[in-house]
Amino acid sequence: MMLILFQSRSAAEVLMFAKHARPILEAAGKQFDTPDLPERGVITHAQLDTAIAGIEALIAADKAPDTPNSDHDEAAEHPIAQYVGMHRRAWPLLAMLRLAREKSEDVTWEPAPIW
Repeated sequence: MMLILFQSRSAAEVLMFAKHARPILEAAGKQFDTPDLPERGVITHAQLDTAIAGIEALIAADKAPDTPNSDHDEAAEHPIAQYVGMHRRAWPLLAMLRLAREKSEDVTWEPAPIW
């Protein structure tokens, strides 16, 4: 699984699996001709308003529960197996986009380095 690294001068880096990043980027207005993400990409400061609105709409449309199981018994589903809703998944990138908009900066993505 490929990891994608999002970067902006105004925020901490955001790391996300490519399969999770793609629907968020599509909601942000990016279109892809292939099933894979391009190696590198950019959301320019001029595109940030549209990108933010698209991701907010994606989050609003996700009706699945996004809360962890609060039961503390041993039969409870392990947190790693619990569903992660779009709100929780997209929030770090959405926060980055909002900060970048405040500073009129671009947000870029590329494959994460392999350490």
